[in-house]
Amino acid sequence: MLDLTNKSILITGGTGSFGKKFVEMVYQRHPNLKRLVIYSRDELKQFEMAQYYPQSNYKSIRFFIGDVRDAERLKRACEGVDIIIHAAALKQVPAAEYNPMECIKTNVFGAENVINAALDNGVQRVVALSTDKAAAPINLYGATKLCSDKLFVAANNMKGSRDLRFSVVRYGNVIGSRGSVVPFFMEKRKDGVLPITHTDMTRFNISLEDGVEMVFHALEHAWGGEIFVPKIPSYRITDVAEAIGPNCEQKIVGIRPGEKLHEEMITETDSLNTVETAKYYVITPSTPTWDVEAYMKAFNGRQVEMGFKYNSGTNTDWLNVDQLREQIREHVDADFSV
Repeated sequence: MLDLTNKSILITGGTGSFGKKFVEMVYQRHPNLKRLVIYSRDELKQFEMAQYYPQSNYKSIRFFIGDVRDAERLKRACEGVDIIIHAAALKQVPAAEYNPMECIKTNVFGAENVINAALDNGVQRVVALSTDKAAAPINLYGATKLCSDKLFVAANNMKGSRDLRFSVVRYGNVIGSRGSVVPFFMEKRKDGVLPITHTDMTRFNISLEDGVEMVFHALEHAWGGEIFVPKIPSYRITDVAEAIGPNCEQKIVGIRPGEKLHEEMITETDSLNTVETAKYYVITPSTPTWDVEAYMKAFNGRQVEMGFKYNSGTNTDWLNVDQLREQIREHVDADFSV
């Protein structure tokens, strides 16, 4: 059982959708934290978040203004920290295509700065957030996150005698997160027209709560170097449109540059190193520092078949229109109705 009593945690990108949900859930389950550092670069978002977590009630919380690009500031923020959750990223695909070096500086160089800060400060666990777009990437954002994943996996080879484990959690679209399709459609339905990129488009679906659960799982169970992938349902974009705006026109606008028709989280090549457990797939490192057979035995896992791939279009678990509406009420807007 994961016990974070008297632990110090730093979360990069801590004022984002994931960060706020992580803080909520970690305080619900582990109120006796020693310190919880919210590390991000937006002072307004930190001010707004601090209204929900005043230090008079949350004595362990700290708000650090800083950018993961700033190695010295990050290193200073990590003094005395036991656990780092790395959620900071530039993730808008069109913006990354237009501003490539800005995306690289944050997602790649920022990841390296997190790794070095962990190595230099006696950190014990690091969990980095990834994305489906890192699997066989076709856009710059996905390429930078693949590079980030490789850095965190390889960091386990540099830890020496330190009690330190780096791992990665990879998942697809978070329902209701900022910039995602559900809030976009909920706003657009006011106009009576919902823009559909492609009628065959599919996506995986996960809630913020389940994303945080994955991080807790990695903190408790990672041996170092794993990429954890959740077993989750898919949805069709046309079903999301029907769920949100059944009386709206669905206007086909075409796939955006750098966008995939289906999400992919495990490629055929990944299958060579992928283990299936009860709740997650685990992509093990190509050069693990531990025995894979012992790992499978410890978690009652099995090697997937060669050629296996995990794709939202070929998934066997699907959400229908009614289930999507229930998901929206549960995770996005309790007053949602059509």
